[in-house]
Amino acid sequence: MITLKNVVLRRGSKVILDSASIALNPGENVGLVGRNGAGKSSLFAMLNGTLHEDGGEFYIPAQWRMAQVAQDMPETEQSATSYVIEGDIVLQAAQVEVDAAELSGDGDRMAHAYMDLYDSGAHDAQARAQALILGLGFKVAELDNPVNSFSGGWRMRLQLARALMCPSDLLLLDEPTNHLDLDALVWLEAWLKRYAGTMLVISHDREFLDAVTDVTVHIESAKLTRYGGNYSKFEDLRSEQMALQQGAYSKQQDKIAHLQKFIARFKAKASKAKQAQSRVKALDRMEKIAPLLAEADFTFEFKEPANLPNPMLSMQNAYFGYPAPEDAPEGTPPTVIVQNVSKSVLAGQRIGILGANGQGKSTLVKTVARALAPISGDMTEGKGLNIGYFAQQELDVLRPADNPLEHMIRLVKEVTAAGKMGNQPTREQDLRSFLGNFNFGGDMVKQAVGSMSGGEKARLVLCMIVWQRPNLLLLDEPTNHLDLATREALSMALNEFEGTVMLVSHDRALLRAVCDEFWMVSQGGVAPFDGDLDDYQKYLLDYAKRQREEAKKSGGVVTSPVASPATPPIQVATKSVAATADKTSGKDSSEQRKLDARARQQQSETTKPLRKELEKIDGKMQALNNEKNNLQALLTTTTAPAEIAQTGKRLKAIENDLGTMEERWLELTEQIETVAV
Repeated sequence: MITLKNVVLRRGSKVILDSASIALNPGENVGLVGRNGAGKSSLFAMLNGTLHEDGGEFYIPAQWRMAQVAQDMPETEQSATSYVIEGDIVLQAAQVEVDAAELSGDGDRMAHAYMDLYDSGAHDAQARAQALILGLGFKVAELDNPVNSFSGGWRMRLQLARALMCPSDLLLLDEPTNHLDLDALVWLEAWLKRYAGTMLVISHDREFLDAVTDVTVHIESAKLTRYGGNYSKFEDLRSEQMALQQGAYSKQQDKIAHLQKFIARFKAKASKAKQAQSRVKALDRMEKIAPLLAEADFTFEFKEPANLPNPMLSMQNAYFGYPAPEDAPEGTPPTVIVQNVSKSVLAGQRIGILGANGQGKSTLVKTVARALAPISGDMTEGKGLNIGYFAQQELDVLRPADNPLEHMIRLVKEVTAAGKMGNQPTREQDLRSFLGNFNFGGDMVKQAVGSMSGGEKARLVLCMIVWQRPNLLLLDEPTNHLDLATREALSMALNEFEGTVMLVSHDRALLRAVCDEFWMVSQGGVAPFDGDLDDYQKYLLDYAKRQREEAKKSGGVVTSPVASPATPPIQVATKSVAATADKTSGKDSSEQRKLDARARQQQSETTKPLRKELEKIDGKMQALNNEKNNLQALLTTTTAPAEIAQTGKRLKAIENDLGTMEERWLELTEQIETVAV
């Protein structure tokens, strides 16, 4: 049991906890919630020993093994699989003992060391690590890629995989969903539900907290308050408490009156029926989210668009993807991600864009946002289309050395040069006032963006979008750096927005609150998704299962889509030695264990290069198949004879290479199975 009794915790002159007391029982899954800066991460630091209490009593069982996600960016040329395997500290300690035993020449010590190595899971460590990596959204072909070859977000996923790989009694997760897509998030939820130890998680994703926690601890005013139940239960209980304090609702009265006025005016008007229904939904949720909005650092709204073209956008036989790299050989075709899209985006639509990782959601949004040009096909924009685009990497686009005021002044110049200036404020004092609406007041308007938190940067991006007065909002993971209160403020603002919304997000609460329909990006196409988010989660789990079955066929990992830490997956062609464990007894048992351990070690060493070559071939075959599909798609869009001839020649070469690789793949598989028999 973890206990805090009258604990005082300070960071500098700031008091984080003041006479705080709480008890957490073994096996509980705890959600830690509170405003940004309330002290959630500081409490984690005390739990892991980085900080020490300044007063009171703090106890955590000394024998408990702890796992948490390292916050530093990994820099190594190790393969992704090897890097994650190293997260199993029990296995690493067992391997160190094996190495020491072999150097000592002590037979008994070697036998015990090899048995401990086996008991630590050495026989399936690679399979367990790869199950975690694949579950978090990586492709089979990337399992052997160097860690340094991945972007920052993907490397942080590998840090999460290392934490999950580590056997633990206490698991600390600080914002584990920030770098995940919805498909990886669904997989992580399923994994954590089966975690047997005690877990504490900090998250701003309400549905994630609901799914994985059964206790909620709220940090407020340097105190800890325990609530039985998940986040929704906590929210209900706290709402009841705050209902006794009428002042907590005062900020919402004008908002409620505005919503009611809109509903009364437009609910009978066909062209506004959907928007009116969204306001009804927002009003229904108003009482429940009152406490969060009362805590929010700011609330905002999107101005009514100057015009609403209908349709906003029309796509006919459009192909989306990426042009060939500049250093690619002449004639290299572009990479097609999404093809043959024929859809229209209408005024007032609220579209959630779904799809498994890597299917092309961001590619679709980038093309609509004009950040990418379509490879082929027609895209017709409505007259007066004004796009507000929140890119998934938008925070990186901000200039670190510039301050918020400089960003706004530059935006004014860009919009003026493009001839799209409306009635937006443009004077410096007006821009300062506008920034103040987003809590950039006083000295903050002159603070360099590079020194700001992720949430402050996201707030600045939202400020710039609102200023542009768009009629089409394209939002690609806008909530990654927003706390729960600000997410609710964004949800309310989107529900009141008069224009069209296209949203990619792993925040299911936001998707449910904002979107009236869903598009599925899958298998290179875009189609309506006939179902709700619960149906989509089932689809994702089925998709993950199919991916792992494909990995099995290619000689990789066999695992369930929700691999449990208590039920590790199995690796193909691994010979079980459990049946030989009790073949000997008495004085012969020690010698038999030595022989079995050596046999296992020899088998592993013999098959290691074969399995490594098999993985490389699998990756190359997947890359060739992708290129083959792209070339076949290119043939359907080009009419130039020279280009057709060159594409056909390349397709023939790919077929020959695939045939050679398939023969070698079969040879390697047979060799591995022969060794394992």
